[in-house]
Amino acid sequence: MQENLDAPARKRTHNLAHDLVAKLTQSILLGQMQPGDKLPSENSIVQEHGVSRTVVREAISKLQASGYVETRHGIGTFVLEREAQQGLRLNVDTALGVRSILELRMGLETQAAALAAIRRSDHHLAQMREALDDYQRLLANNDSCVEADRRFHLLIAEATGNACFGEIMQHLGSAMIPRTRVNAAERGAADLSKLGLLANLEHEAILNAIKRQDADAARAAMWLHLTNSRDRFLADHP
Repeated sequence: MQENLDAPARKRTHNLAHDLVAKLTQSILLGQMQPGDKLPSENSIVQEHGVSRTVVREAISKLQASGYVETRHGIGTFVLEREAQQGLRLNVDTALGVRSILELRMGLETQAAALAAIRRSDHHLAQMREALDDYQRLLANNDSCVEADRRFHLLIAEATGNACFGEIMQHLGSAMIPRTRVNAAERGAADLSKLGLLANLEHEAILNAIKRQDADAARAAMWLHLTNSRDRFLADHP
């Protein structure tokens, strides 16, 4: 009988540890914790996330098993350098490669946007807003807005609460914004500043749908954005 009474407690601990692993993993994938950085102390994690020491220890153990961190006895736990891209080799240096990446993202990110609309927090919304504000500012100054663009899409992945989305998109690296990988000759007459402006108008529609927690609208807005990105690219690379 005691075993049955203890089972719900063990299940709660496991679920809390899973949630903590997802949060810490996303921080690593988004670059908020860099390779070599020391994780906060056990006490700090307990206080910040409102979980028990048992949950923290289980989460750290899972991160170790996944190769994200290592614990050095008497010193602390540190983020490891990831070499994940070795397992995902993508040719994105040609027009065909760019189109292929966009088609991949159409499948992946439409679902991510829908989940983000359901699960996002106010903190996620604030970070997405900041990314798009940075995008607009950089675009207005004729500076590269690739980092802000990539950050916006990674934040959507984070807001899903499913670390797998962030990890796959992290594998893509700079290929997430494939127009930057095409050489000048292949760009043809493409006006990248105009394309950037159109893309950001579509970003705003995605953010608005996520803010309203309208999963269907978020899915549709992301689909439209990536479809338009593909079509704009193909118009200059028939």
